[in-house]
Amino acid sequence: MAVKLRMTRMGRRHRPFFRINAIESRTPRDGRIIEKLGHYDPIEKDKSKQVVLNTERIKYWLDKGAIPSDTVSEILLQEGIKTKYGEEKTARRGRARAIARAKGKLFTKAERAAAKKAAAKAEEEAKTQAETKAKAEKEAKAKAEAEAKVKVETPEAVEEKAEVKASAEPKAKEEAVKEAEAKTEAKQEAEEEQKSKKKKKPARMKKTDESDEN
Repeated sequence: MAVKLRMTRMGRRHRPFFRINAIESRTPRDGRIIEKLGHYDPIEKDKSKQVVLNTERIKYWLDKGAIPSDTVSEILLQEGIKTKYGEEKTARRGRARAIARAKGKLFTKAERAAAKKAAAKAEEEAKTQAETKAKAEKEAKAKAEAEAKVKVETPEAVEEKAEVKASAEPKAKEEAVKEAEAKTEAKQEAEEEQKSKKKKKPARMKKTDESDEN
């Protein structure tokens, strides 16, 4: 009978609690256990109380050939209990890390996540720089085109300007003549009106003299 040392989740939602048990390898996750060997409480603030182990019985089962799971092996190693399977796994992991480093590959999830984050940041910076450069080039091109348009005018544009100017000059002269004539007429009317007033005044004075004689 092959025996494994593995964890069974207890507790409730958002309050996990794990028991470390000796279980037959073919038993399902929540199946019948052979012996309770301790517990692990990740919520416990006191580090000394997080892990409680029956060290004597754990060593007994390890000597009998029990195989600890990866998590149980790590917990036992933290508590100073070395296992053959844990040491083999550490050695395999070290060799795999060395091979990955030699090939220039990332090994752990943290390394992959950091590399992915750095690549995303570099891509974002490159995109921003490309957009800024494209915008500056577009503005410079528009400015150059505007300056070229001001400096170099086509013959058609020059001819059109000349025609507009030529057509505007006679019109301006005509308006100036009309304005001068209007001023002259207004001046003549004012003079005639003033003369007529002067003629009427002596007649009135004559009537006044005649009335005095009577």
